[in-house]
Amino acid sequence: MITKSRFIPAPWCRGAHAQTLLPRIISPRFPLDLLDERLELPDGDFVDLCWTNTPEDGDPVIAIFHGLEGSVHSPYANGILHAIGQRGWCGVFMHFRGCSGVHNRLNRSYHSGETGDIRFLIKTLSRRLPRSPLFTIGYSLGGNALLKYLGESGSGSGVTAAVTVSVPFLLNRGADRLDSGFSRFYQWYLIRSLHRKMQAKYNGREAPVNMDDLKSYRNFWTFDHHITAPVHGFASAEDYYRRSSSRQFLKSIQSPTLLIQSKDDPFLPQDALPAATELSESILLELSEHGGHVGFIAGNNPLRPRFWLLQRIPDFIAENIRPR
Repeated sequence: MITKSRFIPAPWCRGAHAQTLLPRIISPRFPLDLLDERLELPDGDFVDLCWTNTPEDGDPVIAIFHGLEGSVHSPYANGILHAIGQRGWCGVFMHFRGCSGVHNRLNRSYHSGETGDIRFLIKTLSRRLPRSPLFTIGYSLGGNALLKYLGESGSGSGVTAAVTVSVPFLLNRGADRLDSGFSRFYQWYLIRSLHRKMQAKYNGREAPVNMDDLKSYRNFWTFDHHITAPVHGFASAEDYYRRSSSRQFLKSIQSPTLLIQSKDDPFLPQDALPAATELSESILLELSEHGGHVGFIAGNNPLRPRFWLLQRIPDFIAENIRPR
């Protein structure tokens, strides 16, 4: 089902780019006393986790998956972990491979369609805490991967309910959007981060791809064609985008799932949003006219902005808490 969101953008922050950029500047930084864990993976690699507390079996646990080049230090991560703690729940933030500040061991890294590590984390949590209801939150790239996992898994996902924010449902259309207009700024910022990470990871270590031309890959089409695709077993960027886009998996999702999207997301054209016929009966797509990309700033006073996601996401989780 698709419904109009109740989100009302702040009158002083209505534009898509203001909604996208300002949270990175004005979001409060809550002091968090997080517990670190290195989760060893079956293929010999690892992901780094950050816990808000040590849960007891039966406590609600919320697993969080970040966007491209995000980390626990991203403003949205800090905010949602604090909001989870305020509700008395336990949050666990999973860094995708290589995103915790430590390079991962294998040549492969992470990408928009990688669901294996999500699956392993959820199985690990279910084994450790068999009575705890498990919820998941995915932002942008992490939301795309989460939806793909939920669709692949159907009734066996192990997830009580899920929330995603600003998902690029069709990766090829997202790559096109980021290579146009002011959205090129976000592309430049993210590609630059990916370049730096590749150069640092393979400094003194043989790379699986030709690094000589790395700096010439200045948009996602070229970077994903020459780097992401060959490193992760795809034939091309087009093959990667086609197989990894989450929109084709939405019909198979069986866990209650809230999709929070804005029509003016500068990372995705509006025509890439799914139609109601593409959604399973378990999905609620809340669509707003404004909100940008992982923005959704509300409130009339610019000195006291309201970060709407920090209320809406926990509210949805609270509605779905039940013993496993």
